Amino acid sequence: MKTVLITHPDCLEHVTPPGHPEQVARMDAVAHALDGMDLHRILAPMAAEDDVLRVHPRSHLDALRRAAPATGVVSLDADTHMSPGTLAAVCRGAGGAVRAVDLVMDGTARNVFVAMRPPGHHAEKTTAMGFCFFGNVAIAAKHALDHHGLSRVAIVDFDVHHGNGTQDLVEDDPRILFCSTHQMPLYPGTGHADETGVADNVVNVPLAEGTDGTGFRHAMNTHVLPRVRAFKPDMIVISAGFDAHAHDPLAGLALVADDFGWITGALCDLADDLCDGRVVSCLEGGYDLTALGACVAAHVKVLRERCDG
Repeated sequence: MKTVLITHPDCLEHVTPPGHPEQVARMDAVAHALDGMDLHRILAPMAAEDDVLRVHPRSHLDALRRAAPATGVVSLDADTHMSPGTLAAVCRGAGGAVRAVDLVMDGTARNVFVAMRPPGHHAEKTTAMGFCFFGNVAIAAKHALDHHGLSRVAIVDFDVHHGNGTQDLVEDDPRILFCSTHQMPLYPGTGHADETGVADNVVNVPLAEGTDGTGFRHAMNTHVLPRVRAFKPDMIVISAGFDAHAHDPLAGLALVADDFGWITGALCDLADDLCDGRVVSCLEGGYDLTALGACVAAHVKVLRERCDG
């Protein structure tokens, strides 16, 4: 059993305006952090329309196709921009998430890290926002359920921003448990603790500005990890955002790389106990390049170690 890294150079062709935090250099930082690590590397395929349409209506896909520019950059909102290469990058991000599920389910991989950009967890059913276009982790979870016949999938999101898009895409499906820790108040303003989904299948854990690793670990141990265990998922999907790091410019939590290694290990422990170690992780945020590299290395190192155990 192995850890698989899924990526594709098309993610470098999603170009944002100068000074935008979700920049091409993020992938350079990720690649440098993983250079030399013993991983099986494969290219992300393009997502099939049917996979995208499990969570987004055709109108959303068509709107993005119409908006995609032939040259230059167009802005969908103040944060979310498209260049000529954006749509291919977005489709490969979703396709990589689907392929990750397939690899874990057929036994090729014990766990997979999908290192693609742009991120996905802010994309709502019909709205691209917060740098995001397709809900990659939701697409992965629905694929696992509908294509592979799993009964339950847990999504855990530790990005510093609430995954409003993921919640919008899965909160009406009791087969999916969505758990999120995130700073509040902070963009996008959602993720209150009383947002609980149709079947108590949403767990939001707001964290105050300045929360450090001790507070983060307490929140996970108290609110998230017990809920995942009680849910007994057949797979765990991670929204792996690293912008809760103390050096990140877009937020105010105070985690360090070891905290991301710790939560990765805790989720892998649950996966080992509950679902034969099946973990799919998709990159979300992380905008200080040095911190991003350190956090990705800590995260993937733990994934890789689980394949040697």
